Amino acid sequence: MPGDLILLVEDDPDDEELVVSCMDENDIARIHAVHDGIEALSYLHGGERELPRAVLLDLKLPKISGLEVLRRIRAHPRTELLPVVIMTSSKQDSDKLSSYRGGANSFVTKPIDFDQFREAVRQLGLYWAGLNETAEL
Repeated sequence: MPGDLILLVEDDPDDEELVVSCMDENDIARIHAVHDGIEALSYLHGGERELPRAVLLDLKLPKISGLEVLRRIRAHPRTELLPVVIMTSSKQDSDKLSSYRGGANSFVTKPIDFDQFREAVRQLGLYWAGLNETAEL
């Protein structure tokens, strides 16, 4: 399980640090972090890199929005089946609806409380890097 890779697309350095440290401390998964939509798409579609087991995708990103990143992930043959978890501070129903309509596999609102945030990340990692079985093309 700790060898599994999760791509984190997050522009907030504090949230990135929390996710990386939680996955590390719990020996759940390797995290590769990128900080905007362009970096995410370049990582996923640029070359023959190892695909992650899942993508943790923030909605409010610089350069290209999370929803546009999701749309392009679903439109590309290499990544169309890749699990994408929207992990955002948004609680808006319109964001949830847009995410699921765009092909998100899950929508998680980031808890404000530090301990709750860490526990949410731990559970996400255990599920997406451990329990979930991905489809291969």
